Amino acid sequence: MEVFIGWLNDTAFTLINNPVSWVEAIGFLTGAACVWGVARQKIWNWPLGILNNLAFIILFLGAGLYGETLLQICFAAIAVYGWIKWSRGASGNAGSNDLPIRNATPAEVGAGMTAVVLATAAIAYLLHAGTDSQVPVPDAFVLAASLAATYAQAKKIFQHWYVWIVIDLVSIPLYFSRGLALTAILYIGFLALCVYGLVGWKHLRDATTEPVLERV
Repeated sequence: MEVFIGWLNDTAFTLINNPVSWVEAIGFLTGAACVWGVARQKIWNWPLGILNNLAFIILFLGAGLYGETLLQICFAAIAVYGWIKWSRGASGNAGSNDLPIRNATPAEVGAGMTAVVLATAAIAYLLHAGTDSQVPVPDAFVLAASLAATYAQAKKIFQHWYVWIVIDLVSIPLYFSRGLALTAILYIGFLALCVYGLVGWKHLRDATTEPVLERV
């Protein structure tokens, strides 16, 4: 196992004067495919996402991004929930994949925003006090907001795309600052895929929403 982990951390190539390891390259490929799968509502995005999580656990731990490492562990757990949720769909039958896209309720928006703010503050404090993290606040925000977005994604809440877009805008400079050039470029691709997913889900949501009849 140690030999395998050592190989994963070996340099595969250099990008923008930054060495890119095999595990970062694997994270790039699986991550891009996973987000495309979400945008297309493909169930296989969940198991592929778990593989992506394993790759990024190794990568982020080595880069000192402890919040991001914990995030990947949480992602893997939520991915199991999302995989089951999408597989059962609205009917509850295995393999149906008919869970409808819906809007977040005002209560869900308020609860989500509050949870992200409080979690960001708490995690940033823990990272600052208990680790050698050089970027506790953005690291904490990405962790907190990503958990909220993934949970909403598992329930097919349309607005989760907006959260992912904000996360990508924070993550891109964060990863460049830690020397993870390929991962930063991946998140630029994630940003484009999120816009693609947002537009695609909007069309599907609008197409399945019955018009509200005005009272005469």
